[in-house]
Amino acid sequence: MSTLKWKLLGIAIAFPVTVTAGPNLGQPISHAELAAWDINVLPDGTGLPKGSGTAAQGAPIYAQKCAACHGEQGKGGISAAVVGGAPVKSMDSPKTIANFWPYATTLFDFIRRAMPFTQPRSLSDEEVYALTAYILAQNKLIGERDVMDAQSLPKVKMPNRDGFIPRFPEKM
Repeated sequence: MSTLKWKLLGIAIAFPVTVTAGPNLGQPISHAELAAWDINVLPDGTGLPKGSGTAAQGAPIYAQKCAACHGEQGKGGISAAVVGGAPVKSMDSPKTIANFWPYATTLFDFIRRAMPFTQPRSLSDEEVYALTAYILAQNKLIGERDVMDAQSLPKVKMPNRDGFIPRFPEKM
């Protein structure tokens, strides 16, 4: 046996390691509790919940819950603009929902998970559909009266959809 192995054996004998059950922090999560956090929405619309909304329904929600950060009509405030944006010409170009995001379903997913910033996950699915419709309509990507739901939202063709190479094209 090499000298190194003898030293390691000596250390292991001198400082035995005991395995304990852990610090007993928290409690196991149930399947029902975990299901409440399973809110992933894929680009093809897989995972979109029931519900619907229009731009008209989204306008007052936006004014109440979004305008303080994203500005009047989404033109920008203390947070990024959600409306407008010149075409992306280089990596340094400002990126907005209309000129950069490849899928409308990603907008829904982001609003649902992260907005409003001070109270993420506080919006109902109907409010998220309405806000998504409002932002898409403000960007002239859908009509003012178009209803966004699990069937129509994945069909919205974003201007930069072809500007990306899908990682898993078979899922598109």
